[in-house]
Amino acid sequence: MTRRKVHADQADIDTALVRELVAVQFPQWAALPLEPVDSGGLCNAIYRLGSDLSVRLPLRPSVTDVIRREQAKLAALAPFLPVAIPSVEAIGAPTDAFPGEWSVHRWLTGGHPSHDPLVDPRGLATDLAAFVDAFRRIDLPDRPPAYPGERRTRAPMVEMDSSTRTAIGELDGLIDARAALASWEESLAAPYDGREVWVHSDLTPSNMLVSAEGRLTAVLDFETCGVGDPACDLFPVWHLLPANVRDEFRAALDVDDATWLRGRGRVLSQALIVWSYQKDTNPAIANYARHIIGEVLTAPR
Repeated sequence: MTRRKVHADQADIDTALVRELVAVQFPQWAALPLEPVDSGGLCNAIYRLGSDLSVRLPLRPSVTDVIRREQAKLAALAPFLPVAIPSVEAIGAPTDAFPGEWSVHRWLTGGHPSHDPLVDPRGLATDLAAFVDAFRRIDLPDRPPAYPGERRTRAPMVEMDSSTRTAIGELDGLIDARAALASWEESLAAPYDGREVWVHSDLTPSNMLVSAEGRLTAVLDFETCGVGDPACDLFPVWHLLPANVRDEFRAALDVDDATWLRGRGRVLSQALIVWSYQKDTNPAIANYARHIIGEVLTAPR
């Protein structure tokens, strides 16, 4: 499998590199089979290691303690959540070949859900609402972000305004720019009382695993989770759930009109920025972002 280029400046990662890193730093796992996993993510390259482990390497290696901070979050959050989440089994050190920390995780079973079609959309909506509700009820302190990306998906909406408007301008002609701008401005103007809860903040299909029966079995990628606007965890509404079950998801979480609008705006902003950024380098991801924008702009207000 040829790994697609997601970022122009991403590290060169292949099976040979990962095998060498594992063999040198964790020789107890050196003999296990290793194969790449097409996760669809934008931040990490994933390799399955044997039957019980996975190797996760940031596409943009960092010298910050990103992985160690996420490891601490995962250990603290796991007891509160109704489905499995990752556990970091080991952290690899930077090398000349890969100048950043990387990690070995416990393998979690399941496949990424696809919106077309979902096996059990109503059951999945119920599971996702239960996960979000459990997350909101967590009563733990949240540490201040240590680097810009840690709060990327739960930053205040006003901080997204400039980049969202820039993306709309860059996509003019490819989207209905006037409709996108009107939708964004409506969401940006939605009132917010400042109440914060624990949120995952990136509940996209690439960060979920489901069983063959279509039920949620695990949630992945907690790097950007923390305390934030409850609207941050409404992503599944437009990313995944069909229109006929969206109201059930909303009712289960008791989402008011203003929070709904803010959630819609967050989804729109992310999709616009992703499409603008990826349109010339990654058609698959750009097309998915275009689909999300269409879902937002055609959904009933």
